[in-house]
Amino acid sequence: MKYPKEYLDEIKLRLKVSQVVGKTVQLKKRGKEFIGLSPFKNEKSPSFTVNDEKEFYHCFSSGEHGNVFDFLMKTKSIGFGEAVRSLAAEAGMQPYRFSNFDKKKDLRFQTYKNIFKEYSNYFHQQLFNGNNKEALEYLLKRDLKEDIIEEFQLGYVPWQNNFYEELLKKYSEEEINLTGLYYKNDKTGKFVDRFNSRIVFPVNNITGDTIAFGGRIIRESKLAKYINSPETEFYKKGNMIFNLDKAKELRSETDEVLIVEGYMDVVSVYSSGLKNVIANSGTALTERQISLIWKFFSNPIICLDGDESGQKAALRIAEKLFPLINEKNKIFFSVMPQGMDPDDYIKQKGKDELLNLLKEKEIIQSFIWNYYFDKLDQSNPYEISKFEKEIKNLSYSIQDETLKKYVLENFLEKIKKLTPIQSSRRDFNYMPYKKKKDYRILKETKLLHQKRKDLSRIQIIEFSILFIILNYLEIASKKLENLSELDFIIEKNERLKKEIISFLIEGNNKKEINEKINTNHDKIIKEINENSNIQIIIKNKNDEEVSNLLDEFIKDHKEQGNLKKIESLEQKLINNLDENSYSELIKLKNQLNKQ
Repeated sequence: MKYPKEYLDEIKLRLKVSQVVGKTVQLKKRGKEFIGLSPFKNEKSPSFTVNDEKEFYHCFSSGEHGNVFDFLMKTKSIGFGEAVRSLAAEAGMQPYRFSNFDKKKDLRFQTYKNIFKEYSNYFHQQLFNGNNKEALEYLLKRDLKEDIIEEFQLGYVPWQNNFYEELLKKYSEEEINLTGLYYKNDKTGKFVDRFNSRIVFPVNNITGDTIAFGGRIIRESKLAKYINSPETEFYKKGNMIFNLDKAKELRSETDEVLIVEGYMDVVSVYSSGLKNVIANSGTALTERQISLIWKFFSNPIICLDGDESGQKAALRIAEKLFPLINEKNKIFFSVMPQGMDPDDYIKQKGKDELLNLLKEKEIIQSFIWNYYFDKLDQSNPYEISKFEKEIKNLSYSIQDETLKKYVLENFLEKIKKLTPIQSSRRDFNYMPYKKKKDYRILKETKLLHQKRKDLSRIQIIEFSILFIILNYLEIASKKLENLSELDFIIEKNERLKKEIISFLIEGNNKKEINEKINTNHDKIIKEINENSNIQIIIKNKNDEEVSNLLDEFIKDHKEQGNLKKIESLEQKLINNLDENSYSELIKLKNQLNKQ
């Protein structure tokens, strides 16, 4: 039932947020806002704010945020409709009248809930009437105490019970069949209980109403171990979370909740004292389910079985939900030991050991990386290429644009380490050549840099390039494009470089160029000759070796220039996250990796 926007706006107009919140939280005026202790977290210093002007509240400790309707729903654990009705009455407004169709649907839901309540109560009693000792013993052998059985309202459906006939005394056949609790036998024409000979687990909605069941067989059988209620008008598997109605009461104590695979896992872990545990009702975790979980817990931990199928299931969940993560709502994974599920683990190891295991949880991006990385053949370039593409595509899928950038860069940094050339280059702090004949040149130029500690690295590089250009004009003329792309850091060096390139392009001969350059730049040429120990290295080298050396310096200059730009951009981003700056930063880092 959807309320018109006008009706909801009228409620918000008549009721200030501070007026509604102030009935639950002691608020103090601070400027334009109100402040108080969070109703969602146990805290000593107030972090909860209310802004009447903007019509919202915000809790900095828990991240909870919303309007007057959200506040009532979260603090009173009620549905939206009930929150609207309550606030409308407080605002002195008449209840909104829905159409006959809405009224009929509401009546059907009331009947639906009543049938489930009677079914649950009846078969819960069957566990303790003395006729179904096998079922009760099964639960007790699973270390479930009677108080836990009572709290979860666990039941047992005996074979060929007559409860359908009992329901017919109060409800129509159509109303009973709406629940999905029974199906018609084609041979006999009679209605059969879907959960015959099974332990039943009531599945409640967020407000605690039972609207479905999960059933577990207790004997060895060819039948499925677990079955679930079929989807109905009021029950959609992809929207339901088993035990969330109980677990949500802990949201003020923790932002973590453990997501396990099955009903028995939940009950077993819960019985150990770890009550912030839920299950996803027999389906792969959906977007709707994780969104519902995030309303109460910002850091859910997915803990599936430790076998291969359990890990594959965890990966499918991770890849499906990865686009939804943001800085507030995260997803973690905890891996069970091989062959164990949470139920097994808690029984063998106990609560404390499970808590220790959960401390080793992995955030979703690390879980995905490690899953693929563990299976990666690092000696196979094709496998590495495929791996990189998959990781990049996953990063691109993140809907939060800011987070997408940082996750992608994090992945790229890790990928870069897979290639020894990339990872070693930065440590060596120089651009290496692969060819054996160039290793000696590299070693010599590195010595040159060490000797001239009075000059900066960039000064040495620029002086060395200029010295080679001035003394080997023919070699320089073949590299005009590369030289033109260089942007010298030192202004006087840049002016000299540009002038030489201009003369070379105009076709001036060596003698003409030297005359013009010596006349216009005598001081800087003297400085280059005095400080360029490169002349010692070049001595006795042939043209090919000099050309290779010039190439090396050009590449080194580009890298140093990019490193300075990167440093500047990173400092800028620390102070203020700017989209354009970040894009430029990523571009420069990618260029650096390719060099």
